[in-house]
Amino acid sequence: MLETRLPPQWVKPYGDTLGDGRVQMSFTLPVKLDETSKEGAKRLALMMGLEEPAVAHAEDMGQGFSFYIVYGQCKHQVDLSTLQVAKPEYEVLDKDGINAKIARTLGRKMVVIGATIETDAHTVGIDAIMNMKGYNGHKGLESYHEIRAINLGAQVDSEDLVARAIEEKADVILVSQVVTQKNIHLDNLTKLSDLLEAEGLRDRVILIVGGPRISHELAKELGYDAGFGTKTYAEDVASFAIHEWGKRHLG
Repeated sequence: MLETRLPPQWVKPYGDTLGDGRVQMSFTLPVKLDETSKEGAKRLALMMGLEEPAVAHAEDMGQGFSFYIVYGQCKHQVDLSTLQVAKPEYEVLDKDGINAKIARTLGRKMVVIGATIETDAHTVGIDAIMNMKGYNGHKGLESYHEIRAINLGAQVDSEDLVARAIEEKADVILVSQVVTQKNIHLDNLTKLSDLLEAEGLRDRVILIVGGPRISHELAKELGYDAGFGTKTYAEDVASFAIHEWGKRHLG
């Protein structure tokens, strides 16, 4: 069989003219703001591969820190046709379609428990998916009449989340992780997955994680069924959940 290849799709950033490679980046340095630190910021941009860098903005942050916005020219380009990005495969349904499929497939309400786990205190992500009002015009899971959505909020211990999942006979566990300093989200997510394995529950629940630094590939590596990044709405999560439930139970 002949191998089919996509035509090359080379792209690079642009700011003023297509293909000029102009980019803007920002960073903080642990030094006070002066002419030397601004020159240092420009040299760092050169070392990162930017050509003709200029410090477009610099600001003193106090206590020996300073912030910089650097504008420069990127010389690199990437061929998008060579990239393969892992993503969950499912059909995104609208709210009515999801409710109808749950009623038809389960014959009861789907139980979804959501939480931001361990030390993470951010609730914006989990609330956007779970709460009635949702986000950006997309209603949350609480508004789906065929879903029983239980939002446990933030800083929930993994042990408590697993115990509640057992109590509620959860079909889906939805976890949000926003805090990622020192890769703490990896530890938190691994802990939850391991606990579910230890309780013999991992194969009985659909385990989903979302967050700004979450990808589907990372989620799978950590033992989750799916990972969702930014610009994800309740219908994305619910569509995947009912698709996965049907695949497991109906074949």
